[in-house]
Amino acid sequence: MMFRRFFWLVLVILMFWNFAQAKPEVKAGVKAGEAKGSQDADQQINDFSLSGYGEKGKKSWDLNGKTADIFDDVIKLKNIKGNLFSEQEHVILLADQGDFNKADGKVHLQENVVITTSSGAKLTTDTLDWDRKNQLVTTPDVVNIEKENMTTVATGAKGQPNLNKFTLEKDVTVKIKSALEESKQAMDLMSKNQVIITCDGPLEVDYQHNVATFNNNVTADKGDAVIYCDTMDIYFNNTKDKSAPKSAKPQTTALSGNKIDKIIAKGNVKIVKGENVSYSDEALYTADDQKIVLKGKPKLVIYSTADFKQAFGN
Repeated sequence: MMFRRFFWLVLVILMFWNFAQAKPEVKAGVKAGEAKGSQDADQQINDFSLSGYGEKGKKSWDLNGKTADIFDDVIKLKNIKGNLFSEQEHVILLADQGDFNKADGKVHLQENVVITTSSGAKLTTDTLDWDRKNQLVTTPDVVNIEKENMTTVATGAKGQPNLNKFTLEKDVTVKIKSALEESKQAMDLMSKNQVIITCDGPLEVDYQHNVATFNNNVTADKGDAVIYCDTMDIYFNNTKDKSAPKSAKPQTTALSGNKIDKIIAKGNVKIVKGENVSYSDEALYTADDQKIVLKGKPKLVIYSTADFKQAFGN
């Protein structure tokens, strides 16, 4: 009897020992963390998806990854696609990999990061932090933003995910092309019909109010004249066809959309046009008549009367 009890006791101990040493079972879509860099993960999931819902149970965002390594405090994703849904705009975020923080819900994206919006804007960069609760995206890296006829390159960015309002920190270069018809003649004139603006930064862009504000060591080169100043406000005039039916798709080609309405330069303003130079505290340039009005202690150094008349009128 004693031997039989001892036999069953040993058998039970061996069963529990084997169970404790067994590896997790691999199920459909779930693997043990075997990939390099994920050995310490609790598990790896294929086709991972997270979603958030707003009022009345309507989906407001989702986040998808081809694979996900799940840790205690973070989920590491690969081949990421995120969506932000609203009545005004649909925003898509793409990246090769990133992290989802379980505690605060923030997302860090890296490698080939791209934001595209249904209104035609596109941002590319190397890394991006997405704060869903505050509707904010930030990056310390070089960014390239394209929207309608405006292309911007800078270092460091912060703004709304829909790119309607954002700030670029430093080393800013903006190219604004004229809204010309797409023809061979227009393409030939393209390089002559654009304004190139640089500044040390920051640059604040508000597409909702059609204004961009450049700060610190601003230079605007419009081909036939160059403007230097401390700060510059550029106002856009929406030129989209208002007669088009609402059901028609918006035109988002490189030369469509907004054109410059006016430029207001402030602080140590210097304008060079040909051989002539002007100095003032403030200058107003209006695109319709292509005239410049100087304000605040204006000073003119004129070498060419023709250039003077063309710039400031008769």
